[in-house]
Amino acid sequence: MQEPNDAYIIKSNPIALRCKAMPAMQIFFKCNGEWVHQNEHVSEESMDESTGLKVREVFINVTRQQVEDFHGPEDYWCQCVAWSHLGTSKSRKASVRIAYLRKNFEQDPQGKEVPIEGMIVLHCRPPEGVPAAEVEWLKNEEPIDSNQDENIDTRADHNLIIRQARLSDSGNYTCMAANIVAKRRSMSATVVVYVNGGWSSWTEWSNCNVRCGRGWQKRSRTCTNPAPLNGGAFCEGMSVQKITCTSLCPVDGSWEVWSEWSVCSPECEHLRIRECTAPPPRNGGKFCEGFSQESENCTEGLCIQDKKPLHEIKPQNIENASDIALYSGLGAAVVAVAVLVVGITLYRRSQSEYGVDVIDSSALTGGFQTFNFKTVRQGNSLLLNSSMQPDLTVSRTYSGPICLQDPMDKELMTESSLFNPLSDIKVKVQSSFMVSLGVTERAEYHGKAHSGTFPHGNNRGFSTVHARNKTTYIQNLSSLSTRSELRTTGIFGHLGGRLVMPNTGVSLLIPHGAIPEESSWEIYLTLSQGESSLQSEGTEVLLGPEVTCGPPDVTVTTPFALTIPHCAEVNSEHWNIHLKRRTQQGKWEEVMSMEEETTSCYCLLDPYACHILLDSFGTYALAGEPISDCAVKQLKVAVFGCMSCNSLDYSLRVYCIDNTPCAFQEVVSGERHQGGQLLEEPKLLHFKGNTFCLQISVLDIPPFLWRIKPFTACQEVPFSRVWCSNQQPLHCAFSLERYTPATTQLSCKICVRQVKGHEQILQIQTSILENERETITLFACEDSNFPAQTGPKAFKIPYSIRQRICATFDTPNAKGKDWQMLAQKNSINRNLSYFATQSSPSAVILDLWEARHQHDGDLDSLACALEEIGRTHSKISNITETQIEETDFSYSRQNGL
Repeated sequence: MQEPNDAYIIKSNPIALRCKAMPAMQIFFKCNGEWVHQNEHVSEESMDESTGLKVREVFINVTRQQVEDFHGPEDYWCQCVAWSHLGTSKSRKASVRIAYLRKNFEQDPQGKEVPIEGMIVLHCRPPEGVPAAEVEWLKNEEPIDSNQDENIDTRADHNLIIRQARLSDSGNYTCMAANIVAKRRSMSATVVVYVNGGWSSWTEWSNCNVRCGRGWQKRSRTCTNPAPLNGGAFCEGMSVQKITCTSLCPVDGSWEVWSEWSVCSPECEHLRIRECTAPPPRNGGKFCEGFSQESENCTEGLCIQDKKPLHEIKPQNIENASDIALYSGLGAAVVAVAVLVVGITLYRRSQSEYGVDVIDSSALTGGFQTFNFKTVRQGNSLLLNSSMQPDLTVSRTYSGPICLQDPMDKELMTESSLFNPLSDIKVKVQSSFMVSLGVTERAEYHGKAHSGTFPHGNNRGFSTVHARNKTTYIQNLSSLSTRSELRTTGIFGHLGGRLVMPNTGVSLLIPHGAIPEESSWEIYLTLSQGESSLQSEGTEVLLGPEVTCGPPDVTVTTPFALTIPHCAEVNSEHWNIHLKRRTQQGKWEEVMSMEEETTSCYCLLDPYACHILLDSFGTYALAGEPISDCAVKQLKVAVFGCMSCNSLDYSLRVYCIDNTPCAFQEVVSGERHQGGQLLEEPKLLHFKGNTFCLQISVLDIPPFLWRIKPFTACQEVPFSRVWCSNQQPLHCAFSLERYTPATTQLSCKICVRQVKGHEQILQIQTSILENERETITLFACEDSNFPAQTGPKAFKIPYSIRQRICATFDTPNAKGKDWQMLAQKNSINRNLSYFATQSSPSAVILDLWEARHQHDGDLDSLACALEEIGRTHSKISNITETQIEETDFSYSRQNGL
């Protein structure tokens, strides 16, 4: 009728097992195969009223000690056996166990940060217990009822699953385990549901910031669609975009010249007209003031007499009028001829006083000598005298010694071949005045002459220069510089490497694995010298050298890094810098702007160089478009000196060149050919795009030891010649003369300044004797010994360490990609979408690091960046030998790791 049930002993309390049978004469318990003593049984008898049979009920107590003392293969068990005249009957076995619940959870739930609408899974494995514990979930100390929320499931192996995370699901979650003995609470897990920021729509473009001319306009967007919440990522990309704009300037109308007088009408009047078309009013400009038509009597009042028509006037009056006109014309002609003769006579006398055909008035006025090397293009608002029409191009020159045998025969001459109105002439130009222009050597110039405009509006024509025995004075006349190039090559394979153009700042980094295995290529780098093939558009200027890498048919699997130096002071408010590439047809096309978001390539602008990640070889150059007058080009000012042919003369050459190593190397190469020596450490000059010229002067010359030739102590260079130098060296030459050969020391100051701009003063203290002169280092980093490095030695980061870094940071994390943190710590905050498209973003970031740290190799800074992220706990510089492969370790010791 009743069998004993399974039971649990709680703490030290015994439990009772009951058994009831009918009809039964005896009932006894058997525990673990042994009969329980009769004294331990408690029995009760009763009568079943329906059948009249005897009902016997028996129970026993089982203590904790009994269960603990049992050491059998099974749990402690008991069953009852009943006897009657019908036979025996056995009940089921009832197990008796000691109930408990351990304190510690086998697995506590872990906090998570998940994006909105993402899945949340919180795992919970309750403590071991008998009987097994039941699990209940609490959120912020309130029970969770999965039956009331279909988005939550707690049935799967004690885990809590939230299918689509909502902001309201953020909170502290606790796993509660309980059985008949006790309750246990897990550690609380904090769940944060975050929202990544999203960009709003772009606003409309603003109005151009200038009312007239070239300016910029911008548009903006906000990271509010949605706004980042609970630590969500901020929007990637730019919040402000800028483009250049051109507002048309109002042009006032101006009259054309009057037309010829019309035929005299029967009313004795003739008229003439003019039109307002020179230029016509545009863009809201004013119309011409005055009348467009004019009429007057065509016979000076002789047409009407007594109010009669002309044909009624007597013939005698007509003849008298004709005679007056004839005599007036003859008189005017005589006066004109006399004036012309006097003018020619005075002109010849004035020229004979100087012994040449032409003299520039600037030689008489002194002060700053203004000269033009190249007139500017029309329509360029940043160039000086943009209204000047002729476009005269003067090829670049190199300065060298001028040897004049007779001081009395030194002549003042000009670049007459460029301004002579005659055609097909051949001119040799040599003069002390051209020394003041910085032109001491020039090749013969052949070609048709051009008309020119001098500064200050003095238009002059020039004839062929005649000089006595001029050819005897020209001892060293070099030819015009032609376009040349520097070139370096290296053979690279699967291990990659680095190719460096010595002393130019140009380098190429080919990553490990970029070239397929079992193949190798002869990679080359060329740097064009001379006039660049990139033709500037508008206000655009070239900021660095034109670099070619090839061969063009090489295919790489990962981007390579090309480093090009530049001379711009980087500021997005003042410059709009572009990367350009030359096509196979020789035309230049824009690849990208520095502020542009693109996945085709990546450009990182450092203060003095641009590091470019590319997939294809070709010819590249950096061009800049100034947005404001505050745009700055960095110029390097260097002074060279050498003895002239005359033992008493000494030549100073002051160079103002773009602050790029390649431009300086070109100057050094030219000076070596001329025997020039660097006299002082070069200095940096910040040249603004404010249209003001550059002035160069020699100061504090010892008065009784040296003298400088007249009118050459101060020189002025137009703004356009400096700003649009197109990577060409610009220099001014000063010729000094000693009073006696005993003078061997020279001390003076060279002042280089931009009007309303920056100024630099170079203190010259040198010996003119080469064996006594102190040598000045030309280049800070001499990298000419290893132009090509291949394999592991070419890289600062050992390959095994690089692999570990990539494996760590390419793995996804709850907050996004870990490589984004790596990029941020290396100051790479723009255009991260480019790295996201790469198979290993971390590898490309490290390639960019290698390109930026070619000379310093600052591994400590990289190690500190890794430690700040929290993914490594030891610096790269402390890695032991056992952690690094043998090849990597040998290289590490060479680099100070």
